[in-house]
Amino acid sequence: QVQLVESGGGLVQAGGSLRLSCAASGTLFSLNAMGWYRQAPGKQRELVARISSGGSTNYADSVKGRFTISRDNAKNTVYLQMNSLKLEDTAVYYCNTVSPFGSEYWGQGTQVTVSS
Repeated sequence: QVQLVESGGGLVQAGGSLRLSCAASGTLFSLNAMGWYRQAPGKQRELVARISSGGSTNYADSVKGRFTISRDNAKNTVYLQMNSLKLEDTAVYYCNTVSPFGSEYWGQGTQVTVSS
């Protein structure tokens, strides 16, 4: 059974930082692409950042230069370091993984709230 568990969300003032973590189990983590998505109230879920099995990264334009995705295969964990947070970053953040065979799984999400 594949499990993705996010942690690290919370309340932070604009300009502050948070680091999200996603621990994976039940899958070949080192072979899977990993991603972070977010969904604000009334909006569609959108890609924030992704990292391939080889370590290549991609970011949404809105977070480039502020967020960094990384992975630790020994810990089966992917991270999202979020700096210079803005009010518009407020959302539920979800961890995602895609296997080389195309199977896709999601975590339950962690709330990030940025205040003024």
